[in-house]
Amino acid sequence: MRVVALAGGTGGAKLAHGLQLVLPAGDLAVVVNTGDDIERHGLLVMPDHDAVLYMLDGRFDDARGWGIAGETWTVMDELERYGEEAWFRLGDRDFATHIARGARLRGGATLTDAVLSLQTARGIPTPILPMADEPVRTKVRTDDGWLDFQEYFVHRRQAPEVHEIRFDGIDAAQPTPRVMSAIDAAELVLIGPSNPFASIGPILALPGMRHRIMAARSRGVPVIAVSPIVQGVALKGPADRMMASLGHESSAAGVAALYADLLTGFVLDAVDAALEPAIRALGMRTLVTDTIMADDAGRARLARTIMEFAGTS
Repeated sequence: MRVVALAGGTGGAKLAHGLQLVLPAGDLAVVVNTGDDIERHGLLVMPDHDAVLYMLDGRFDDARGWGIAGETWTVMDELERYGEEAWFRLGDRDFATHIARGARLRGGATLTDAVLSLQTARGIPTPILPMADEPVRTKVRTDDGWLDFQEYFVHRRQAPEVHEIRFDGIDAAQPTPRVMSAIDAAELVLIGPSNPFASIGPILALPGMRHRIMAARSRGVPVIAVSPIVQGVALKGPADRMMASLGHESSAAGVAALYADLLTGFVLDAVDAALEPAIRALGMRTLVTDTIMADDAGRARLARTIMEFAGTS
């Protein structure tokens, strides 16, 4: 089964890793959010792409929840001594990724070609596809006005309440040819357990993206989402608070409602089993299972369970 996974953040990266563990090479493509990309120290940093990159390469720092395990901080410490802002920490190995990517971009490569060359160099069998080659930047409106997403997420530690969200550049962007061909060839489209506003929202906001997924659904392709909310709380990040502040129910049912026009199936954690009837009433099948991915075995287990569920659609 050819699978396209939409992903962003740690939850989406973990599920992508689980899928890579259980699927044959070449049967998985991961489409990643680029809305939270940021320029730091003259380099393009791609937090969601790089989380998936490091996860699929077996280098992700699970203890810290971002970056590369065993990281060192010499370059960042020196930059701070020069008076450079240091609130967005980049490790030495992480810097190497941004430098190599930047060199390819300056040489004229598209964003897609630049990141695919990095993946090839690391021997990663799964293509990790930026949602668009054109720049899109997520902004959130708080009581302090509009903030860049990383200013809100990292510098202010997600403390301000989010009243509105927008994606600058989205109207001029489009899904890349690689993304479109992956969806057209997919036998399963899977929306990972990622923030539905900040991680999946930019992907679905691309002109034509929802239509492309709905066209796949009309061909009989299962479209399944995994809830990032368990017992009303996001396992990591501000998804639960954003759900509430943007006027939605902070629950698995609330997430299912956001995607209802796209989905044929929805996966929720066993502790939220009481929400299953309300989710089924939205017109989709449900899978109640353990969605916590504490380690590689847990990621592979969830991936296999979802694949079995999709196969019965």
